Amino acid sequence: MRENLIDVTRLLDCRMQERLPTGIDRVSLEYVRHFGDRSTVLLRFAGQWIELSIADSEKIIAVLLAGADNVNAVIRRVVVGSLMKSIGRSFSTPRFLFNTGPSGVAETDYARRLQGSALKQVFFLHDLIPITHPEYCRPGESLRHQNRVKTMLTLGHGVIAHSDATHVELVAYASKNNLPMPPSTVALLPAAGLSVANATAPIDVPYFLVLGTIEPRKNHSLLLLLWRQLIERFGAYTPRLVVIGQRGENCENIVDLLERCETLNGFVFEYSTCSDTELATWLQHARALLLPSFAEDYGMSLVDALSLGVPVIASDLPAFREIAGDVPEYVDPLDGKRWSELVLAYSQSDSPVRAAQCKKMLNFVAPTWAAHFDQVEVLMERLRAAK
Repeated sequence: MRENLIDVTRLLDCRMQERLPTGIDRVSLEYVRHFGDRSTVLLRFAGQWIELSIADSEKIIAVLLAGADNVNAVIRRVVVGSLMKSIGRSFSTPRFLFNTGPSGVAETDYARRLQGSALKQVFFLHDLIPITHPEYCRPGESLRHQNRVKTMLTLGHGVIAHSDATHVELVAYASKNNLPMPPSTVALLPAAGLSVANATAPIDVPYFLVLGTIEPRKNHSLLLLLWRQLIERFGAYTPRLVVIGQRGENCENIVDLLERCETLNGFVFEYSTCSDTELATWLQHARALLLPSFAEDYGMSLVDALSLGVPVIASDLPAFREIAGDVPEYVDPLDGKRWSELVLAYSQSDSPVRAAQCKKMLNFVAPTWAAHFDQVEVLMERLRAAK
């Protein structure tokens, strides 16, 4: 028996549905990569918690990390072969359980199963945004996230936060709601590890990039309205805007601008999917990455950009400053005039403000997965010593 369990339910569902991995999924894959040889795999299916054998766990881990043409067939065969063996299993041996999704944690059955087991659950908290900013989430998500965080705090043996900003919010939330605060650590996330970019720019005019799920919290509307004004002022000399991300919840107004605003045609390009090489190429040759979000608890794309030497213009948020210090240009997400000024300044080939940020960027030290997992391993040692 191996010392850890890794819940890969969300990752396998993503693979079977052929969905592109989100930032959360990329984090989960790194945990599979780091802990895979010390872990067996846990799946939650048909109301059962299914622990795979070491051999079957290795097959699933290989599918997740390297891919396979017959992924659905492999998953079904493994699940069916293990389902009957898992019925009624109580997980009575103390082991660490990682759920970095965290898929299913908001459900009452998840808490019930944890209470009836000897598993030492280590949770990864990605954000508190559905609680702190419910207006940007789908109806009911705030309550679900409150249930999720309550389970983390009351039943978790340890909690990992990816930024001090998130950790501070969590500690304050626990105190305000009279909930226990389990042992925890802050472990920053590195860049996504994109492929090598093509040397040739994808288009031969200056452009800016906005990256992430299209949803109200990301504030795409500000950029699209700004670009319409720029086009009306400068016509063909307007820099282009490239929007990369899948369409999310409650983004009808943004979609209306993307699909129905004729002024934006030929100046704003939307890509719901692209390969890692294509993404790296778009990012590498951009005049800047734009991050006008109203709320963020981290910024993996910010780390990606600065790691590649690409300037960033971002909302003035604590998580961004924690990651990048004073390197980016920080702007209020409602200050359209300042966003316009910076876009115009950074679009110039001899832009002094862009050159100044590139100079500051030379001192930027990106987080690494090695440093991240050093922090996680220290937390695990604390938890082992506490038993």
